[in-house]
Amino acid sequence: MITQPTISPFGSWQSPITADLLLGGSVGLGQLVLDGDAVYWTEQRPLEKGRSVIVRWTETGGREDLTPAPYNARTRVHEYGGGEFAVFDSVVYFSNYADNRLYRQHPGEEPAALTAEDALRYADLILDRANRRLIGIREDHRPTDREAINTIVAIPLGQDIPGEQVVLAEGHDFYASPRLSPDGGQLAWLAWNHPNMPWDGTELWVAQIAADGSLTNHRLVAGGPRESIFQPEWSPPDSTGTSRLYFVSDRTGWWNLYRLDGDQTTALYPLEAEFGMPQWVFRLATYGFESPERIICAYTQNGRPRLARLDTNAGTLEPLDLPYSLLFPSYGQMIVRDGLLVFSGASPALTPAIVRVDLRSLEWAVLRQSSEISIDPDYISIAEAVEFPTSGGLTAHGYFYPPRNLDFAAPEGDRPPLIVTSHGGPTSGTNDFFNLSRQYWTTRGFAILDVNYGGSTGYGRTYRERLNGNWGIVDVDDCVNGARYLVEQGLVDGDRLIIRGGSAGGYTTLCAITFHEVFKAAASYFGVSDAEALAKDTHKFESRYLDNLIGPYPARRDLYVARSPIHVAHQCSSALILFQGLDDEVVPPNQAEAMFLAARARELPVSYLAFEGEGHGFRQAQNIKRTLEAELYFYSRVFGFELAEAVEPVEIENFP
Repeated sequence: MITQPTISPFGSWQSPITADLLLGGSVGLGQLVLDGDAVYWTEQRPLEKGRSVIVRWTETGGREDLTPAPYNARTRVHEYGGGEFAVFDSVVYFSNYADNRLYRQHPGEEPAALTAEDALRYADLILDRANRRLIGIREDHRPTDREAINTIVAIPLGQDIPGEQVVLAEGHDFYASPRLSPDGGQLAWLAWNHPNMPWDGTELWVAQIAADGSLTNHRLVAGGPRESIFQPEWSPPDSTGTSRLYFVSDRTGWWNLYRLDGDQTTALYPLEAEFGMPQWVFRLATYGFESPERIICAYTQNGRPRLARLDTNAGTLEPLDLPYSLLFPSYGQMIVRDGLLVFSGASPALTPAIVRVDLRSLEWAVLRQSSEISIDPDYISIAEAVEFPTSGGLTAHGYFYPPRNLDFAAPEGDRPPLIVTSHGGPTSGTNDFFNLSRQYWTTRGFAILDVNYGGSTGYGRTYRERLNGNWGIVDVDDCVNGARYLVEQGLVDGDRLIIRGGSAGGYTTLCAITFHEVFKAAASYFGVSDAEALAKDTHKFESRYLDNLIGPYPARRDLYVARSPIHVAHQCSSALILFQGLDDEVVPPNQAEAMFLAARARELPVSYLAFEGEGHGFRQAQNIKRTLEAELYFYSRVFGFELAEAVEPVEIENFP
């Protein structure tokens, strides 16, 4: 029997995806490690107040947690972390978030501190067997009169008390990706300096490891201030015992794969596609070696991610027929070894997961899904990739999700409210992978436009650099023009346009409602309202980021003031709800507080929710639920529709 859908206004539909359901079985999937046949990964668990736990999977034993409470396997190097743990011969080494110390955990034992209590942070560890030590990135916060000091250090093993660390490389502002050659004789690494971010320009260095463990014969082999190098890796030894250094470079305007051959570099498969991604965190990986001559790689082309096998001898790129693709463009990881591929993947219909693939047969298995929730496909909105005209006669990109719910339909002639989503970064990007948080909105009758505005990753360096000198302009114009395009197509209601975003996306959101009169409601999650304050008060990694995005500070203070929503809050034309973590070191709480006070003085409908114990990005289940439901409640009041469920109200200033 076919049941006719209930006719109800957009936004008021009863959804099977509640906030409790969305969070109940969900985890964030982090770093991947292979040790023998065992697969390890980190899980960020909202129901454990965001604690990050190392999990091990084996064919015989299945999944098991390794990190006992209250330990939290997470690092704060560069604030965004990544590369928080390593495993060698079943021994786990990890950074603990509470004290930033490294711990060593033998199988079946409690973690034991490997480093002393000090203002030091660690990430991206590798094992130097010949010298019985770990090599990794260290961020030194001990000096109080200057910014943190980043170095590559060696940490001795085999001692009951912490041994003295040796600095192997220093002098650059930042370091990443130390990689030891298979014979243990050479070390490669990345380095870069202010004001560059790693996607602007990095240097690839190689040095010999001397008998005493020090580095000698340093060589700069690739990169520079206008060339971004990503993921250096040594190949397995070939039949002659030779291992070569591979890396990704955007020297042609696209992140492509290269090999170092003596003093020359060889392009492996030139393509207008991105084989790399912005290094916001450590240990990102888009390729690995199936053999000395064959590489399993991931790339994105025209906004679509792909997996393939690259034969470096034949010069062929063969697609892999798998239902999952690597998570692009921000947090993807893959490991290839002994005929296996393990990667973090997803698809438009499949939730993010840790996937294990037999490369001989291409048989695959899911080791862990980010959510165990099963949703009827008839409730799932699948995105359409859209291109739309924007300022300067250019084209911008995004993904459009129409409302979808098996049980409901809107009155004839009605058009849905549109949520324009502005991603963070801003040098990041969005994708069309399955995301329950998006479906939370589309199943209630909202449409979504997820915008890859100029400056986003996935469309080459030229597109990425559209934002240089134009942050707060190009990103905002693209969001505004994307919304207008969908209104012109008759797909959404032009009187119910919403914009939301977090961090840099929050800045775009706040700029959009102060410099334009297009959106009627907005939600900012830990968004920037004062660009000048951000330039003066943020962590080292991003402390000079705005030099390229806006201009050098304080020389171009005029631009910072002109593009800061807080200084033109009197122009704000939208209802606004703000969410902020009180422990945020990236965008301090005073940014949200200042915008709230300004909007209240402007007599706009405005709400502000702040959360103890949350930093830059919410991790605790009760807080994530509260923000989601508060945002829904806020829209229901602003646009005057009834909710199908009872949610906790939020106080709205200047609202009847």
